Order: sequence, then C-alpha cells, then structure tokens
Amino acid sequence: MPQPPLVRLRHPVVLMHGFGLLAGIKRGGHLHDEAMWLRAHGVWAYAPNVVPYQTVAVRCAMWEERLQRILDETGADKVHLIAHSMGGLDARYLISVLGYHARVATLTTISTPHHGASIAQIALEAPALLLDPAAGFTNWLGTSAFEGGFSNVVDSLHELTPAAITERFNPAVPDHPDVVYRSYAGRAGRGTDVPISPALYFQNALIHAREGVNDGIVGAESARWGTFEGYVDADHAAQVGLRLGRSGFRARDFYLALVHRFADEGG
Repeated sequence: MPQPPLVRLRHPVVLMHGFGLLAGIKRGGHLHDEAMWLRAHGVWAYAPNVVPYQTVAVRCAMWEERLQRILDETGADKVHLIAHSMGGLDARYLISVLGYHARVATLTTISTPHHGASIAQIALEAPALLLDPAAGFTNWLGTSAFEGGFSNVVDSLHELTPAAITERFNPAVPDHPDVVYRSYAGRAGRGTDVPISPALYFQNALIHAREGVNDGIVGAESARWGTFEGYVDADHAAQVGLRLGRSGFRARDFYLALVHRFADEGG
C-alpha cells in the first residue's frame, strides 16, 4: 500500500500566504507544495496567491474572490483557514470585516504579527536614500511577478508596525464568536537552540533587541492570538517549506498534522 492514508474532512483547507514574494518563486506560490502534499492525502487543499506587497484591505479583496471560487468549486459551506504571517491578519479581516465568519470553521495562524512586526518599523526607519530605491525595486518586482495586482511595499510596512496593529487594526477587527481562533509562534536563532537561516540572521538580531525571541521576521509574543497552541521550532522561511539553512523542520508534515486535528474534531 504505497499510497498515503486519506484524511477525511468535511471542509476544504485554504492555506493563506504572507507578505513578500521570495517563498513563492519557482514553487507555484508560497504554500503550493504543502497544499499538494495535503491533496496527496485526500484533502481538498488550496493555496491561492494574492499580491505580495499590499495592504490588508487590498489583499483581502483578492482573497475574497479566491475563497468564493473554492466554495463554488467544492460545494462546501465552510473552510478551514491556515494562515502564515501577514496572511493571518488577512484572514481575521475577512472573517470580521468582510463577513466571512459564516464560511470559516477555524482559523489557525502561524507566526502572524497579531501585535505588530518591529521589522516593519525598522525598515521604515531606514534613511530615504536607502528606503526609496529599495521600495521602488520591490514594488517593480512584486507587480511584475503577480498579474493583476500593483504592489505598494511602503503602505504595507506602515500597516504592519506595532503601533498600527495595536492601535488601529486590532480594535477594528475583533474576533468573531462563531469562529475558532488558534495560533502558533515561530522561534529560531537568538535566545533559542533552533538554527536560523543566514539570510535571516541580521533581522533576527535586530528583532531580538526589541521583542526578544523571534523567527527572523515575527516576534514570538506578537504571534500569540486566540488559543495559543505552542511554538514552531523553525525560522520564518522554513515554516513555508523554504529551506535557506540547515533547518530540519518539515513544513508539509506540520500542515498535515494540523489537518489531522481538524479530522479528529469532526471537521
């Protein structure tokens, strides 16, 4: 019996990616490989892509269209959302502001900056001589790589700062009582025994000075929301299956374990 055992779920699983473009290069999207692994186990799994560098509201207009297509295709009444990084903020906005609470059974976030990301503030504090050309190149890259969506990295960063999230986003986007909210926090590098990718080493040190333990992008404390399920011992890239260092973390097995939990709960 070489085929993997099937996981029986009533609702499709939608993997929602975060900010940026790197993890999606040559993989069909940030979480495409993980979605295909779930499909190999009989799970209706989807990993749509939205514009990589934009505000939550702009990204959510795209998520809404993609979720509706998934619901129409599967005939399902609800979905399970598994959201990485900024994708978790998108998911909360969809549920609370766009009224998708009736179509979402559970939301599981992984390294989502629910209380803001100090790396966004650090980037905005860079001299204009550095920030402006870097933002221009990033916008060009994001717009060129994603058809139908214009990138705006500076507006995105402003929206992700700790002050913006805690003072504006969180009060305007309350949890809905009909949806189960769960969260995981990533940790690697400084303050841990978990190796971190050399590509994230510098950011990891800067964030550690402001927030303590982090995964190279998001602080562990910032990732706590709803029912906190524990830590993921992997850096931010490894959490979506992008191995830039010597991490032994297997992202697809982590997502499969989440799906098994949904099945055990009758979902």
